Amino acid sequence: MANHASAIKRIRQTAVRRLRNRYQLKTTKTMIKRLKSLSVAEEARQMLPSVISRIDKLAKKHIIHVNKAARQKSQLARQVASLAA
Repeated sequence: MANHASAIKRIRQTAVRRLRNRYQLKTTKTMIKRLKSLSVAEEARQMLPSVISRIDKLAKKHIIHVNKAARQKSQLARQVASLAA
């Protein structure tokens, strides 16, 4: 157990941030799954910008790596484009 007040505070902060990060990551993963499950091109095209925005926010806050975000956005864009074709 931590002995210093600053260490105890750091433990509290870390716990809160971990929960927040996990919530944001899980919510984004759910949005990605929903987008991948869509079969109508128009619906997928409308949902894509909001999913890309969420992925960008996760990368900006260092919840996921920048390269992972780029890869996910690219794969989702390709999938939506293939629905239209």
